Amino acid sequence: MSAAFNQIAERGFEGLRTREVAAEVGVNIATLHYYFPTKEALIRGVVRHAMDRFRSTLSSRGSGPIELRDHLRAVRKLLREEPQLGAVMGELALRSARDESIAAILNETYAAWHKTMRGLLRRGVKEGRLRPDLDSEGVAALVVATLTAMTLPTMAISPQTDLALRQLERWLGLTPSPGPAIRPQATD
Repeated sequence: MSAAFNQIAERGFEGLRTREVAAEVGVNIATLHYYFPTKEALIRGVVRHAMDRFRSTLSSRGSGPIELRDHLRAVRKLLREEPQLGAVMGELALRSARDESIAAILNETYAAWHKTMRGLLRRGVKEGRLRPDLDSEGVAALVVATLTAMTLPTMAISPQTDLALRQLERWLGLTPSPGPAIRPQATD
């Protein structure tokens, strides 16, 4: 998975060559196909590898809102320190518009991430640290969309991503606000 991940990071999806992946890890192509019978299976492994890096930014310390704040900050730091992670996820996101199998893999991945974010938000409401009328479903979608946008090439280096994350933190009351905070509207 690492070899395939690195090829996508360096050359994009179209530059992924299974023979080169096999050669890089020192196996023949038949062995690679035994473990990854299709290119889709290899991509699923690459996405799992990437998402393991994102999951590593989640901690089980503190309240739901503190975990969420720390996750937002750690993801931003991770993408700065490992730009190839954003490059791979951004490349696959762009490719998913033309490839149903990659779209399905990413949709599953985003659904799991959304569920985790929603859980942190609900826990924050239950703990009394977030507004009781917070729409955890909608806010989780906003968090995932913001973090996902950070993997797109032009957004990865944009100062607007830092602004978006800081605003999310203020919006949710995760950091002190320099002025009146804009809070998410409650919805049913």
